[in-house]
Amino acid sequence: MSTVHRSKKNQARPVRKGLHPRNLHNQGYDFPALVKNHPALAPHVKPNAHGDLSINFADPLAVKTLNAALLNRYYDIVDWDIPEGALCPPIPGRADYIHYIADLLGPEQPNIKLLDIGTGANGIYPILACQIYGWQCVGSDINTQSLENVATIIANNPTLKDRFALRTQPDKNHIFEGIIQAGEFFDVSVCNPPFHASLDEAVKGSQLKLNNLARSRGEQKAKTKSPTLNFGGLGAELWCKGGEQLFLKKLIKESQVYSTQCRWFTSLVSKADNVKPAKKLIRKLGAVDIREIEMKQGNKITRVLAWTFI
Repeated sequence: MSTVHRSKKNQARPVRKGLHPRNLHNQGYDFPALVKNHPALAPHVKPNAHGDLSINFADPLAVKTLNAALLNRYYDIVDWDIPEGALCPPIPGRADYIHYIADLLGPEQPNIKLLDIGTGANGIYPILACQIYGWQCVGSDINTQSLENVATIIANNPTLKDRFALRTQPDKNHIFEGIIQAGEFFDVSVCNPPFHASLDEAVKGSQLKLNNLARSRGEQKAKTKSPTLNFGGLGAELWCKGGEQLFLKKLIKESQVYSTQCRWFTSLVSKADNVKPAKKLIRKLGAVDIREIEMKQGNKITRVLAWTFI
């Protein structure tokens, strides 16, 4: 297991309420330490309306550079990068998912094998699972360019080379088929489904997010008329036909086919309204245990749905 670095507690930094107790980002962002470790972040760090050091979270480059700095300082990952427009995940929230999955699987289990459905160009869940817990991971995606980018990250980080493998999903109509191989067993699968039903819906969602960020800076609304997707998202990363609800339905139905090859199936569910129908379908298909895990980061609440047939 890799050594991860804990920053010294800084009383001036606000506690991120609700993050998992083992999450290294519970004390907020230590910008001076991050800049010292990753000088490329320096131009993006400025005092906000409250006089605290921060970055412009509406700027995709600033968000990406912050991620690279966090991965470098806390998880010993160098040269993390993503192509322009690719989904740029918030590291504290993604680390939370992995910590809660570790709780689900039980304490100190050796040789855990994780499958990340739709690992994207960032590969964030396997990277964190490898570096925090030393798990073996497989990341799948339909986008070969995204996988090529993750392959570069793996090549630049020797600790990932023997732990993180990549597989291409050749058929957009399938999730596990073509990825889970005959005789193979995973302890857990994780997934961050595309949450919008169309590109237009994704753009509107991004505009809303930018307006909220503007209000937090004391502005009435975002100045840009055609919003940049500040956390990015190429095609299938952000939207798919039917949105999150239909994707979850496909994921759950196909999980039953592979019920003996994966101990726990899990997925983030961003829309609360999608939880009840998903649980109903899981029960109908014969799962023996269903868990809903709530995660909090500040005022934001997300949830992980987990189910098993074993």
